[in-house]
Amino acid sequence: MDQMEVAMNETSNSKGNIQTQLQEEYLKSLGALEEGQLVDGDVIQVTNDYVYIDVGYKSEGKIPTSEFSELPKVGDVVSVVLIQKENRHGEVIVSKQKADLKVIWKNLREAAAEKTPVEGTIAKVVKGGYDVSLGADIHAFLPISQADSQKVEKAEKLVGTKSMFYIERLYSDNKANVVVNRRKYLEESIEKNRDEFFNNVQVGDTVKGAVKSFTSFGAFIDLGGFDGLLHINDMSWGHVTRPKDFVKKGQEIELKVIRLDPEEKRINLSLKHFSEDPWLHFEEKYNVNQVVKGKVTKLTDFGAFIELEEGIEGLAHISEFSWTKKINKPSDMVAIGDEVECMVLGYDIQDGRVSLGLKQVQDNPWDTLAEKYPVGTKLTRKVVKLTNAGAFIELEDGIDGFLHADDLSWTKKVRHPGSELEVGQEIETVVIDVEVEKHRIRLGVKQLTEDPWAQFMDQYKTGSTLEGEIVSITDFGIFVRAPFGIEGLVNKANLSDNRDEPFEEAVKKYNVGDKINVFVVDVNPEKQKAAFSVKEFKRKQQRDEISQYMSSNNDSESDGYNPFADLLNK
Repeated sequence: MDQMEVAMNETSNSKGNIQTQLQEEYLKSLGALEEGQLVDGDVIQVTNDYVYIDVGYKSEGKIPTSEFSELPKVGDVVSVVLIQKENRHGEVIVSKQKADLKVIWKNLREAAAEKTPVEGTIAKVVKGGYDVSLGADIHAFLPISQADSQKVEKAEKLVGTKSMFYIERLYSDNKANVVVNRRKYLEESIEKNRDEFFNNVQVGDTVKGAVKSFTSFGAFIDLGGFDGLLHINDMSWGHVTRPKDFVKKGQEIELKVIRLDPEEKRINLSLKHFSEDPWLHFEEKYNVNQVVKGKVTKLTDFGAFIELEEGIEGLAHISEFSWTKKINKPSDMVAIGDEVECMVLGYDIQDGRVSLGLKQVQDNPWDTLAEKYPVGTKLTRKVVKLTNAGAFIELEDGIDGFLHADDLSWTKKVRHPGSELEVGQEIETVVIDVEVEKHRIRLGVKQLTEDPWAQFMDQYKTGSTLEGEIVSITDFGIFVRAPFGIEGLVNKANLSDNRDEPFEEAVKKYNVGDKINVFVVDVNPEKQKAAFSVKEFKRKQQRDEISQYMSSNNDSESDGYNPFADLLNK
């Protein structure tokens, strides 16, 4: 019994010693903790309102769940700040928010010193830039010029963006006097991504990108902060009018890499290279003079583009639209979307060009025009257009003949066709010339009657006289209308036989409408000109009178004195 009592006492003393030791260790740990100190604790319980943390103290600390952006799980380690070791209720007071603040400021100081980026969220637009939340109620200022790698067009667009930032300035601890730079981080990331792209990607590879923006010549594709160009000519083997018809802004697409230029940092992309070039088989399907069908895809001032098949498009020049009509605008003949028949006039596979003709699938009326309207054919047709040189006469739809002003009258000088003709007037003409190759046909009105100049020449040779009518008086002479309607000029030097009489005095004897006798000096039918003379007429008249008198006195006394003969011999 004594031994048992001794053993029990020893056991009791041993337990007391262990408890004493534990209490001492516990007191030591308590002594090591200081209020305001950052400590790690284990999560031992999570409720709807609190998270309970064991920081190695005699009681657990509890933290409102509102301090957590994401609730921890039992067993997780959470950093907290010891606010109070024991309040009046014997509770340990800890704070996660203050712990977060300490950690963040520590990280900010290290990031500023080591020039490493920190994470933040652009919270709102402020004067000159943005307010950036760095967490734990710490905010920084982001100048708008440093907010993006490109110029910011709409400031509100970046609000809510989560990103990495470099710390440009950190004024003082525990205050939100922080200035950050997002542009620098983006540019470094872009350059890194671009270098990786050029190192790892080769021509012919398939890559993914997002349509970023459009230009008149194509679309820029975002390949990860840097751009590649999808040219309008590389969107389809066929004709592309608008890039937006093939891709949409923001659309994620796969493209072929067709060109890389590391020095210039240029990347050319393609959609059409996912399929075979249709030009490789062009000559298997098409040849010159072949009649084909196609669809009008585009109209220009100089013609129409016609798609023969996807990727093969030809141009019908406006001059190839009609054999007979002058086409001012392609839209007068065809419209976009029209199915048309045309002829292959030529092609260049290397340049991807095809020349097409619309008129070649129809008969050329000019081929038979000379047979239909031979020279000498008389026609009564309508005047459709007047010009300074003449008038266009419509022979049939699309074919006009030209009536020159010189061919209106044999004798009348027509200065403007409008004085003799008007649009819409029907007149009788005759075909005087047909030039099939030049698509020209000449008409005449005066040729309907005999040439009066030829008739005049038959009756009035140079040296003959005639009676005419004064039709006009000018400073250089008078115009006289002779038989057959011919007009000739009496030059002022040929008006008077009196050398001493000036023209101004001599012309006073004549009036428009007077009858006058003249001598024919010269006639030029080709130039339709005639020269008359009053002076020569009077001289001829005198010579004729003397000759008549002399002939009537030839049988007079041959030995007698003849004053007229003596006069003629002088």
